Amino acid sequence: MSPKKEFNLSFEFFPPKTPEGMKNLEKTVLQLSKAQPHFFSMTFGAGGSTREGTFDAVKKIQHLNIPVAPHIAAIGLTRDEIISIVKTYQAQGIKRIVALRGDLPSGMGQSGELRYANELVSLIREVTHNTFHIEVAAYPETHPQALNALEDIMYLKKKMHAGANSAITQYFFNADSYFYFVDACNKHGISIPIVPGIMPITHFSKLVRFSDMCGADIPRWLRKRLEAYGDDQKSIQQFGLEVVYKLCDTLVQHGAPGLHFYTLNHSEPSLSLIHSLGLNTAFAIGTHVL
Repeated sequence: MSPKKEFNLSFEFFPPKTPEGMKNLEKTVLQLSKAQPHFFSMTFGAGGSTREGTFDAVKKIQHLNIPVAPHIAAIGLTRDEIISIVKTYQAQGIKRIVALRGDLPSGMGQSGELRYANELVSLIREVTHNTFHIEVAAYPETHPQALNALEDIMYLKKKMHAGANSAITQYFFNADSYFYFVDACNKHGISIPIVPGIMPITHFSKLVRFSDMCGADIPRWLRKRLEAYGDDQKSIQQFGLEVVYKLCDTLVQHGAPGLHFYTLNHSEPSLSLIHSLGLNTAFAIGTHVL
């Protein structure tokens, strides 16, 4: 398989909470750098709850001379706090930001001064002009808080008009949901690239927990197949690799502009998929190839 020339890979991490976790992150980043990614992204906890961890992890990745895109979530932060964060990244030479609305953490009494992601994008553009390539979120299966699919698409259009350069989707396991979503976006004048987010399947219980939190759908047939394996982690991982490989292959073959992997700070599942897809032959890994 030979994806089109502008096809890009990217990987997402979360900031570690321990020194051991940071060492694992460094190892993971080095392993995934062999796939020649377009960038790495680093999450930002709700209300800035992992702000310092995000700063530290971003600096660590920068020291490895790898492009990094820190997330910024508007909920729970004041305008001044957001401006301070953005200017800090600007001073560090960061060139890409993932701008999100974010979710209100339990027990927080206020949501901050910005209510929507398009307002965050506008503020970043106001403060730094065209310093950053701004990524935003997109939802092929519709954001769980949107009234309907059309309203959700209009929110993405607002983010584009505010200055977003491209979008990364929530993960999904039904390729049709992505293609119908992209078609609908095109019909409503949304012209920015929409990169599918990919979640490798490694643990059934974790996948269910993540999906319930973010509104991602696990198709009934997939859920039942994974349930049937019980505690057989090896079978879950092998079956999960097959399922996600077929999803990625379909996406690439039908013109997706890239793949963004939610790594959960592990390299092997993503590398296995990339190698199996033939997306990068410049490296060899000691994992099963489909």
